Amino acid sequence: MSAATATVHAAEADARISPRAHLRHTGALIRRNLLWIRKDPESMADALLMPVIFTLLFVFVFGGSIGQALGGGQDQYVQYVIPGMIAMMSMTLSQGVGTGFSQDFNSGVMDRFRSLPIGRGSVLFAKISVELLRMLFATTVLMIVSVAVGFDITNWPGLFATVALSTAFASSIMWVFLTLGVIMKNAQSVQAMGFLVLFPLQFGSSIFAPTTSMPGWLQAFTDYNPLSTLADAARGLMVGGPVAHDLWMTLGWSVAITAVMAPIAIHKFRTKS
Repeated sequence: MSAATATVHAAEADARISPRAHLRHTGALIRRNLLWIRKDPESMADALLMPVIFTLLFVFVFGGSIGQALGGGQDQYVQYVIPGMIAMMSMTLSQGVGTGFSQDFNSGVMDRFRSLPIGRGSVLFAKISVELLRMLFATTVLMIVSVAVGFDITNWPGLFATVALSTAFASSIMWVFLTLGVIMKNAQSVQAMGFLVLFPLQFGSSIFAPTTSMPGWLQAFTDYNPLSTLADAARGLMVGGPVAHDLWMTLGWSVAITAVMAPIAIHKFRTKS
């Protein structure tokens, strides 16, 4: 069967499934993924340890020097970096949806799903939903550690708005990694490609340090880096400062990435042999 024919058949099969059934299938698959995490709690190690390690590393290793550049000290840097860390979590943990998807393909789980009368989109949305829950867990751990190292939560509505914004951005990035999970041969390849994408975006941004001392060409990159706009919007919401421009830029990036990558991910998933 050709890829085009397979796509048509998959679309016809999805069309015969009602929206209510799609929701029911998505819920069942979410439960399946959560039960898998329960049986394999080590899969939550990154969501638990990454916020702790990165927070302690940047606060206690770089906090003094960068804090002085900000006009304060380590305490000043804590207020600067924690909102950026929330932005980083949304990007870093999004990679897990691609590696998990690739593992499901290689283990034969996806072949089993395809033999069942369920909506193909349910598989994708369930995977994204569970990864978003993992991200929210990591964000909770991050905030607990941040309070322990001196972060002041003075604006709870701003904190919740930041989490909501990060969730929206993360859900868009997950479509990128879902696509990689389908087209790459194995989970290691997805991780390697993810590293090549994440590393320059994270460190070529305003997450960990102000961009004013960077070379002009790098500042131009950071100005259009969605992680910079997300981090700056998070700071404005949580500790005060300009919000509107960075907020709308981040939402614009989220919509644009989803609009481009979601159809590609769904098409690649339906036509993968």
